[in-house]
Amino acid sequence: MMQLKIQTPNEVLTDQSVVKVIAEAENGCFCLLPRHVDFLSALVPGLLAFEDSDGNEHFVAVGEGLLVKKGQTVLVSVRQAVRGGDLGKLQRTVREQFESIDDRERATHAAVAKLEASFLRGFLELSGEVR
Repeated sequence: MMQLKIQTPNEVLTDQSVVKVIAEAENGCFCLLPRHVDFLSALVPGLLAFEDSDGNEHFVAVGEGLLVKKGQTVLVSVRQAVRGGDLGKLQRTVREQFESIDDRERATHAAVAKLEASFLRGFLELSGEVR
């Protein structure tokens, strides 16, 4: 058995005993079992699957992040994650939540760009470059 802990900056999504973890890195999918060596991987956005001690398979949609296996502990730290059982419902939930995040990120980037432009304009005016 391994102890799987999946966390985002805001919450611990799961912390439970598992017998198998399947995740995806840039070079493809991989599977971790309890007797595997210690392991570190950068995760790409996709599905992370795990099997509990009763043989039930669970799915978590994850954004970019890191997975660290040390001994019998597997720690997954990602920016966004959504847990779900039904893959169709999980896909809809992920689409809605990630689109909302994308909209907020676009608005934030636009606000930062305006601040940077204003700062640069003010700096140039002070230095006599712009009149």
